[in-house]
Amino acid sequence: MNIDVNGQLAHVYTGGKPFDPALPCVVFIHGALHDHSVWTLLARWCAHHGHGVLALDLPGHGQSAGPVLPSVEATADWLLALLAAAGVQRDGQVTLVGHSMGSLIGLEAAARQPALVGRLVMVGTAYPMKVSEALLTTARDTPLKAIDMVNAFSISTLAAKPSYPGPGMWLHGSNRALMRRSLAGPNATGCAVNLFHHDFSVCDAYTGGLDAAAKVTAEVTLALGNADQMTPPRATREIAAALKAKVVTLPSGHSLPAEAPDELLAALRGALA
Repeated sequence: MNIDVNGQLAHVYTGGKPFDPALPCVVFIHGALHDHSVWTLLARWCAHHGHGVLALDLPGHGQSAGPVLPSVEATADWLLALLAAAGVQRDGQVTLVGHSMGSLIGLEAAARQPALVGRLVMVGTAYPMKVSEALLTTARDTPLKAIDMVNAFSISTLAAKPSYPGPGMWLHGSNRALMRRSLAGPNATGCAVNLFHHDFSVCDAYTGGLDAAAKVTAEVTLALGNADQMTPPRATREIAAALKAKVVTLPSGHSLPAEAPDELLAALRGALA
């Protein structure tokens, strides 16, 4: 489904059911160099269990029109405009589920409209979400090399069992292919931009997390990978305390939606309950 947001088309996946704005709404926000497809299992479960689902492609990512947005704050404003355009307006109606960069966007959006957002689930998160200068430089200059580096960091095993988590799946190969496919997006002038360097820079530059946490009234769950090398669980202590969050630790690296899909779904179901 496409939604007009500020004159640009945004693509959202609705979980296999037509979107109904009257239902409790679960919004899925992907991370750096990803798109809505990382949420397929969770989105389908929600759509078939009484929720309206919006698993979105961020501007300039996947099938959403550009330009890419310059900051977490600007993307949170865009997200709230998308919800308004979709007719989602009732207080407490929204659950925001964000992975990595998407978790920061969800946090900022929940702070900007606390009455609207009843629940916030931050997956593979950390604050501050600093990115090493070496990785930023590699993402800028040799992005394919950086993709391979991050792919290795994001999945906790080099040898996941064959066809895990489903027939035909290969965790490292599928994540690598998705990141390569998502590498280029349009900027404000329509020129191609390196989305890897852009997305990592957006995460690295975000400094508003604790101020946002003070404004959030939603029930908050952090779903963390016990073997996450990108956003290790120890990096969440301050933000978890500020949000009074429930912390759920899962057997996974950073790519929780792919590596621990059943466990992550259980954590989401617990948050929705």
